[in-house]
Parts: sequence; structure tokens; C-alpha cells
Amino acid sequence: MTPTAPTTPTTPTPPRKQIRLAAHFPGVNNTTVWADPRSGSQIDFASFEHLARTAERGLFDFFFLAEGLRVREHKGRIHDLDVLGRPESLTVLGALAAVTEHLGLAATVNTTFNEPYELARRLASLDHLSGGRAAWNVVTTSDAFTGENFRRGGYLDRADLPQVLDFARTGGTPITRAAEFVAVARELWDSWPDGAAPRPVDHRGEHFTVRGEFTVPRSPQGHPVIIQAGDSCEGREFAAATADVIFTRHSGLEAGRAFYADVKRRLAAYGRQPDHLAVMPGVTFVLGDTAAEAQEHAAEIRRLQVSPQNALLAAEQIWGVDLSGYDPDGPLPDVDPDPGSELAQGRVRIADPKAIADKWRALSRAKGLSLHETVIETTGRQSFIGTPEDVAAQMDAFVQSDAADGFILVPHLTPGGLDPFVDRVVPLLQERGVFRTEYTGTTLRSHLGLPPQPGRAAGKGPIA
Repeated sequence: MTPTAPTTPTTPTPPRKQIRLAAHFPGVNNTTVWADPRSGSQIDFASFEHLARTAERGLFDFFFLAEGLRVREHKGRIHDLDVLGRPESLTVLGALAAVTEHLGLAATVNTTFNEPYELARRLASLDHLSGGRAAWNVVTTSDAFTGENFRRGGYLDRADLPQVLDFARTGGTPITRAAEFVAVARELWDSWPDGAAPRPVDHRGEHFTVRGEFTVPRSPQGHPVIIQAGDSCEGREFAAATADVIFTRHSGLEAGRAFYADVKRRLAAYGRQPDHLAVMPGVTFVLGDTAAEAQEHAAEIRRLQVSPQNALLAAEQIWGVDLSGYDPDGPLPDVDPDPGSELAQGRVRIADPKAIADKWRALSRAKGLSLHETVIETTGRQSFIGTPEDVAAQMDAFVQSDAADGFILVPHLTPGGLDPFVDRVVPLLQERGVFRTEYTGTTLRSHLGLPPQPGRAAGKGPIA
């Protein structure tokens, strides 16, 4: 009898991570190139519809809208890069729910100038109207300039701004306004169990007292998806405790891996698993038929995004002083920034302007850059540049190396800037086996692979 050769055990190949994608409607920063003749309206519903339909055609997880509660000012004038006439996000998303079937609908809504009951009701209503596709990007505001538009006026003390929700160490007591706001919203959403009458809510906290019955039945997802945009230690902790998606600026590979590992390790303290929170940095892309063409196109976009005048405005936000006498094609200011400046209103205050000024000056000296060139270099936002094949490979490598779970794409044109990515990159990601070829669920939670929310009875209505 011929002996049978021993078999060598094989290690099964782990499945490749699936890439999650979302589309950000552009326009609230220096990403959008308004001078391009293809740039369209920021308020016409057709613009929102075009981008949303494109994202759904590309099988994206969700469509993301930013928020602006007051037009920003610089030296007492409307800031050049702000947008006049932006409509309210939840109103836009309610309309988009009628012209899309699968795409998630994410609104940035402020916890500083809203009330938990009212906002929880609006979000639950959107979740019902869309069949379980609503999401809420939780943000706060700390400046009195924005507060002037509201009856309460003023602003939050900066000590109350960090969005921390530490259930593990405080026995479930939220310790900031934003965290308490989310906790109350969850109480309201959970107060109407499946197939049962609503339970009265009686919340008495540091920031809110809410007593009564919620008027909206439990929605298809139970809770709308919660998004947190923040890179600070406090923001990471808030996301680990209560968010489903974290929107980050870390779009470089090594910085992304460090951020990803830090956020994921925090989840265990709240009884959560790594896949309970998706890390999705905001990124841009530039495509070309060749790598050289893509690089040339990217450089041209950066020049259009940052005019000489806008370079001076960007520098003034760092230095906090009037730099109108400086030549954009000349050197950077040789004076230190004024940390107490109120030159810019309605923008997030820069924590350490001197550190940024020193970094800019070092870069300028090292590369021989003018003020204008330095601002272009430091504010350029093209994260992935190359042929469609290059960009697909870069994104895949980024996700497989645990630098992100996916990306929120911010195109540089409104509303057609996403079309080339959907037409040319998505098919290549599908060929790689890292992106869906069809929607397999009905809710945003199912698209993102998130677990069902506690409190939903098994077999009762749509599930997440």
C-alpha cells in the first residue's frame, strides 16, 4: 500500500474588509472651486438631488450635510469662503427621502441651540419617512457670535464644550450638555417600545428637564445613526461611548492608523466591540488618465481653492492681526500671533496659533515658499490623487491596514464632483471585492454593519 503523503494544514485567508463610503455635500470651506463654470447652486434642490442620486447610484452608505447657524465674518465683513442662503439640513433630507430608496441621510444639528425633545422628534420622523435611513452628526457651538442669532444669546462655557459621555466611570450620568442631550434623545426614542404604549419620560439633569410622553412611535432603526466629528481626546471618548460613526480629519496613513487604534481601544470601557464604531475620515480625490495628469490637475485645483486674497485671510486667522499690507507672494509675517484676537467671527478658535505659525514658517524656509504658496501647501485637501486604478488601490490599502473603515468623500465641485468617482473608481473597488455590488439591507444601520439598538423586540417591525 502506498503511504499517503501528509497534508499541510492551511490557514484560511481572512475576508477582506469592506469599504464604507459616504458623500459630503461641498461648499462650507475652501474645498469647493466656485470659479469653475461647472459649479452649481448651493440652494437649488436639484443640486442636492443630483449629488444624492449619484451617491445612491454608487451604492454609498449615506449622504452628509454640514450646518451653518450664522454667516461667518472676517474683519467685520462676510467671509469669502462662506455660503449665503444654505437651507436647513433636516428639511433638505426630508425632501431627499422621497427621491432616494436606500441612501442614508445624515444631518449636522447643533446641541447648543436646540432642545432634546424637539430634535429627537424631528430625527425620529425622518427615520420613519425614509424607512430607517436617518443619521445625526452631533455638534456644539461655543461662541457668542453664533449665539446672537438665538433668544438665549451667549454661548457655552468652553469647559462644557467637550462632548464626553463617560458611562463607565460616572454610573451613566452624562457630564456635558452635548452628552446629556444625546442621552435624553435616546430616552425618548426608547420610551415607545415595539408593540406597546409609550412610557412617560421623567428626566431631570444638569442641563435639561424633560417630563412627558414622546409622540413618535419607535422608528425603523430604533435610534438614528449617531455621528461624531472630533479629533480631540474628549471627542474620541464621546464617540467611543455613544457614536456609531466618527468623522475625522486624519487622512494620512500613519496618523490614520494611530487615530484608528486609539478610538477602537476606547470602546471596551463601554461594553462595545470594535465594529460598533466606524472610523470615516473626510477625504478628497483627483483623478487623471495618468498619474502625472492627476498631479497636474490636483495642483491646479489647489491654486483655484486658495486665491492670493484667501491666502491672506487664512494667515490672518492664524496671526489674528490685519495682514492686508502684506504681499501674498512675499514672506510670512515675522511677528507672533495674537492669541486673543477676535478678527474672525463664527469660526472654531485655534487652540495654539503660535505653534501653527512656527510650523508654517519652518515649511516656508525649508521649501522656499511664499505666503500664498505656504497656505496652498498647508490647506490642500487632495487626499487621493492618481488614475482610477491608483485611487482604488490607495483606498483599499488604507482600509486593509486599519487606518479607517471607510471615507466621507468631499468633492470640489457642486453638484457633479462625485460623478467621476462613482463612474470610474467604484467599479474597481467592486472588482477588488471590497465594496458592495448591491444594497442588501434597508436601513443605514444595515449598510454600516452596525448592531441593532437595544430595546427593539425581536421580530417586531423593521430591524437595524
